[in-house]
Amino acid sequence: MTSDSDGRWIHLEGTANTRDLGGLPTTDGGRTQPNRILRSDNLQSLSDSDVQLLVEKIGLREVIDLRTSAEVLLEGRGPLRERPEVVHRHFTLLPERGQYTDVFAAEEPEVQDLPSGWLDSLLPRHVAEHDEGEPPPVRSYLGYLTQRGDAVVEALRALAEPGERASVVHCAAGKDRTGVVVALSLAVAGVPHEEIAIDYGLSGDVIDAIVARLAATRTYGGDMERRDTAAHAPRRETMDRVLEILDERFGGPIGWLETHGFGADEQAALRARLRD
Repeated sequence: MTSDSDGRWIHLEGTANTRDLGGLPTTDGGRTQPNRILRSDNLQSLSDSDVQLLVEKIGLREVIDLRTSAEVLLEGRGPLRERPEVVHRHFTLLPERGQYTDVFAAEEPEVQDLPSGWLDSLLPRHVAEHDEGEPPPVRSYLGYLTQRGDAVVEALRALAEPGERASVVHCAAGKDRTGVVVALSLAVAGVPHEEIAIDYGLSGDVIDAIVARLAATRTYGGDMERRDTAAHAPRRETMDRVLEILDERFGGPIGWLETHGFGADEQAALRARLRD
């Protein structure tokens, strides 16, 4: 049993990679519920009709932003920031540079004194040293889990909070940082590894549109020119390998979460968000 991916895409004017995590099969024969958790690329360019669809029809009330503080500050306030019913939470999966650590408290109208070289690419770069033999994207994702495991867990805790709402997890492209947090969330909900990898790989279907949107921005345009984006298009085998390594080292994604303090009660709460 597989998911109907066509029905899970949310076609917005201002994004290229937005989809619902509802409709995915689980190991016990169930399916995840729609309008609970979404995944997306950058939300800065949402149109008025996009915002209306997300907030008023889908019920979006929470944004989990995985970008660095510098990315957020340079991009500025997105349109969802103007909706008081939508809460924004920030959990960067990349090492922060410079003075910005509480981006949503800062709210500076202008960005000053960002150090040179601050822009960590949206493409995989951060490498766990003991995983040098793995493909670059796998090393990068393991780096998130090794270097910023605390932020990963805090993002999942935010998603696990009870309440009738839809949440969206996003970064710049909606594939790497978002892919790791979403993979763990789906594992908690009981979605099998194969289906998690399939969902991850769907971002590869829209990689050209993702890159085109980012290349048109001041923040990411230069990075798009320097990087071989095609070589980093999401492939199912990348997430398959990440999950396989978690199986080998921790007994699975759940074992990794338990090792990092995300216990049974929190897992049950997150599972309920996606399942009940």
